[in-house]
Amino acid sequence: MYDIRTRKRALALVAQGRSLNSVSRETGISRAAIRSWQDRLEPLPRLAPPDPGPPADQCAYAYLLGLYLGDGCISGHPRGNGYYLRIACANSWPGLIDACETAMRAINPTGCAFRTQARGYVSVVSYSKHWPRLFPQHGPGKKHERPIALEPWQQAIVDAHPWEFIRGLIHSDGCRITNRTTRTVGSEQKRYEYPRYFFTNHSADIIRLFTKALDQVGVSWKQANARNISVARKASVALMDAHVGPKY
Repeated sequence: MYDIRTRKRALALVAQGRSLNSVSRETGISRAAIRSWQDRLEPLPRLAPPDPGPPADQCAYAYLLGLYLGDGCISGHPRGNGYYLRIACANSWPGLIDACETAMRAINPTGCAFRTQARGYVSVVSYSKHWPRLFPQHGPGKKHERPIALEPWQQAIVDAHPWEFIRGLIHSDGCRITNRTTRTVGSEQKRYEYPRYFFTNHSADIIRLFTKALDQVGVSWKQANARNISVARKASVALMDAHVGPKY
């Protein structure tokens, strides 16, 4: 991209009666470029990429949104106007990595995604000009240090597919564990085991999005502290097992 000063200098040489060939040799600018400047000196404005609108695959988007809010980030390409979406997935969960890549390919308008191996985890990565539009929660700094709220079109997708959203959040910042405890019954100490789900996030806004989705599907939950949500009631754990399940 040549600046206005360079363009005017090349045209001034042409105005002196010089041929396009000689001006091109002296300046290193192509004849076609100089010829086009004779018709239009100002550079054409760079057009923004067309807005792809809400994603067609809403189930995949709800899941990917949950993953992004937990373990995702968006960064700009250093030499372009595109962006990388990266979601970190632990090596321990190959099925989660596959599910993340499948969802990312379904949502990226180009259908592209790839993996990069780091120490202890895999980054599932996809390049697109549209990631900030598809995930407007993108911004400077850590998510828990800035407000996180869904756009109306995102909330509509989450309302339509709450289990996929919950599944993405659990796969990023949650787990299913077996809780073990002992209790004295009479004079005898008995040991009890029961499954429960945990979700941990430092963002109060993301915690609220998670618990709102749980309320929508009828899952009972308790907040152990500012960043931990527990699901332990038998019926609610059964619901979570049916729709989410442990990581794999």
